[in-house]
Amino acid sequence: MKSFQKGLGLGTLGTLLLIGTVALIVVLTGAYNVAADDGHTPITEWALDTSMTNSVESRASNLNAPEFTQAMVEAGAGDYKAMCAHCHGGVGEGRAQWSSGMLPHPPALANAAKSWSDEEVFWLVKHGVKASGMPAFGGTHEDRALWNITAFVKNMPQMSEEQYATLGSAGGH
Repeated sequence: MKSFQKGLGLGTLGTLLLIGTVALIVVLTGAYNVAADDGHTPITEWALDTSMTNSVESRASNLNAPEFTQAMVEAGAGDYKAMCAHCHGGVGEGRAQWSSGMLPHPPALANAAKSWSDEEVFWLVKHGVKASGMPAFGGTHEDRALWNITAFVKNMPQMSEEQYATLGSAGGH
């Protein structure tokens, strides 16, 4: 029995060493194509998306969103249009053409905002997402302004094109 356990332990150690060596070779040789115009493999896409989603959910879970008011939605509109719309688009408006070259593709928040909680949207706006093109606005904007952007984003799925067009201007921060 002891020799079986020893063999199992050595086999596991050998397998881990082999995986580590292969991973190191891939990193050092540049074998993985990091070009934004070449999509991730399905397993890599799943791993990155799952990791990002779980990371945001766990870190935003200790936040408490304020009650959103129409004044907050209106205050967040200009900043959203100035800082976010070129990548995420708006209601009835597409993204800037250049943003189609980003990988991962920024979600169209007029629809995608429904799948994130208020706290998660705030956390994403404040902290950004590494290696995605999504900047962290927390270092340059007060929480109040970020909650206003969050209020606007969370209200976008219910907005008509006319409502979206009349709110804010692209001259925010």
